[in-house]
Amino acid sequence: MWQKTLIIIKPDAVRRGLSGEIIKRIEAKGLNIEDMKMMHLKRELAEKHYEEHKDKPFFESLVDFITSGKVVVMIVSGPEAVKIVRTMMGPTNPAEAPPGTIRGDFGIETQENIIHGSDSVKSAEREISLFFDYALGGSFQ
Repeated sequence: MWQKTLIIIKPDAVRRGLSGEIIKRIEAKGLNIEDMKMMHLKRELAEKHYEEHKDKPFFESLVDFITSGKVVVMIVSGPEAVKIVRTMMGPTNPAEAPPGTIRGDFGIETQENIIHGSDSVKSAEREISLFFDYALGGSFQ
């Protein structure tokens, strides 16, 4: 099933010069980058993005981290794009991420874990609408 998903290359990856390598992996997998931009997230947008974690003790540090530097935000599409990207990323904790995954190869700690990818088609739709303010046309599945 054709899907769209949102990917954020986080500030730690941008600072370490890993954006190109991550983009290369996405393209080599055969996924399409439909749109991409580099930006410095404002706190308000970061809080909306992470609103599901608002009542958790790590919310503030999560928002502080994602707003600490530039990020690369992408809309990526392809067959089963959400699942494929999540598999490519590896588990949230880089210590548990297998070699060959983005977090397994480049991640160091759980919070600064290189990359974000939408966890469902519904989340992708919400997240894309937060970061890209135009109609995409077509469906998310």
